[in-house]
Amino acid sequence: MGEGVRAAFGLAGGLALFLFGMESMSRALQQAAGERMRGFLRRVTRTPLTGALAGLLVTAVLQSSSATTVMVIGFVSAGLMELPQAVAVVFGANVGTTMTAQLVAFRLADWVFPILFAGVLVWLLARRERTRQLGLAVFSFGLLFDGIEVLSGAMAPLAEHPVFLRWMTQVRHTPLLGLLLGTGMTLVVQSSSATIGVLQGVARQAGPDGVHSLLGLAGAVPVLLGDNVGTTITAILAAAGGTRDAKRAAAAHCCFNLSGSLVCLLALPWFVRLVELLPPEGEELEIITRQIANAHTLFNALCTLIWLPLTPLMVRLVTTLVPEKRTE
Repeated sequence: MGEGVRAAFGLAGGLALFLFGMESMSRALQQAAGERMRGFLRRVTRTPLTGALAGLLVTAVLQSSSATTVMVIGFVSAGLMELPQAVAVVFGANVGTTMTAQLVAFRLADWVFPILFAGVLVWLLARRERTRQLGLAVFSFGLLFDGIEVLSGAMAPLAEHPVFLRWMTQVRHTPLLGLLLGTGMTLVVQSSSATIGVLQGVARQAGPDGVHSLLGLAGAVPVLLGDNVGTTITAILAAAGGTRDAKRAAAAHCCFNLSGSLVCLLALPWFVRLVELLPPEGEELEIITRQIANAHTLFNALCTLIWLPLTPLMVRLVTTLVPEKRTE
């Protein structure tokens, strides 16, 4: 088997493990805590601040901003939640989803097999369905990290290929190309967490000098911004057959991510410098995955802090973008 075919199979297999682990973990967590999370959302979204905090917490537990956003759109369609409440929850969900990148940044290669064993043991021995689902979530969490290791191993020889190096150089020096690449990847995969995990894997590869990252933080941030733009497609699809306010909630998600990404892209050097000031410190290859996770968290936290006091403005904006139908 040729080196290129082996690398392609490794990339496909690693991505498959990562995607399956992420989807399975999210589904198991929703089975274990979904009803409680739905009740929690309905009870504590009286103000924009509590709505944002609720969205953050629910997404951090369920490990899926898409699940939270779809849940919120369902509430709005059923008349269980007003549009301003839904907009605030969407803001918080964008912060909560950054927990996945933070988890991926931990180097747990030595613990993958114990995690897999512990998860399947709980799943096999537990009597209660909720406990079984938690065991499945732990097992899926291990699969996620196993997929990352397979991806990294497959990328190691690929990182030395001239064509791949030239392509990464173009992405690194053309922020708009990075933004489009991240958007396209997430539109295809339908998971920003998965594409950010892949991005972290690529950034961990050494460049031609063997010291610095193949992509670097300045090259990774535009791709990260594109991942945030691409993830809005899930909300759009979920709201396609919903009520007018459900479509407005999806529009708020799009406006939030698009506005933040465009501003951040224009201020890219300053944003990268701000991320570099955050811990940890050390060699670039050792800290790049944590820096990408920090950039993801910082981007969504700053956007939420800016937009949260402007929730009424966002409501007016999406009401204008998605107006009421004129009646005869």
